[in-house]
Amino acid sequence: MNEADARERELARLEAASAAPRGQAPPRDCGQFAIHIDRDGSWFYQGTPITRASLVRLFSSVLERDADGVYWLTTPAERGRISVADAPFLAVELDRRGTGRNQSLIFRTNVGDIVTADAAHRLRVATDEGGHPRPYLKVRNKLEARLSRPVFYALVELGREERVGDTIQFGVWSEGTFFPLGSLSDET
Repeated sequence: MNEADARERELARLEAASAAPRGQAPPRDCGQFAIHIDRDGSWFYQGTPITRASLVRLFSSVLERDADGVYWLTTPAERGRISVADAPFLAVELDRRGTGRNQSLIFRTNVGDIVTADAAHRLRVATDEGGHPRPYLKVRNKLEARLSRPVFYALVELGREERVGDTIQFGVWSEGTFFPLGSLSDET
């Protein structure tokens, strides 16, 4: 059996385990799976891209993150750690319904999740080492999607200044919640 066939068999085994109904016994810990999610949301198995979108969606549906920040694929039969370069998902589309404080900002991820920014699905903006913004949206539990650059630019276009406490902040409203996006000042 060649290496490509072995990879396909292992992916098929993981796919079957993901689709099986959950039993009473806890899943067997398999250690580290050879699965990696790259910064751009691409999934890899043993360094080879997983190109079947249905398989990526299935795996993403059993993805979890524990309190220590470790990512797990947890199937009914087994679970294993995977590596994630940044966030496991990428927000690739933004739809706005309504305007102002009453608007809804609805995001679609690279794996097909539809998420509306609200108090439970918060937007946050971190900064990288160079001081550049890295925007994220909570998708579910402890899992986030990084906003793609075009989606973040579209979000910034919707931004406005608002008084929050004693300061004026730049951000957006969604579902009655204000999400700061960053400072408009030239000061660092």
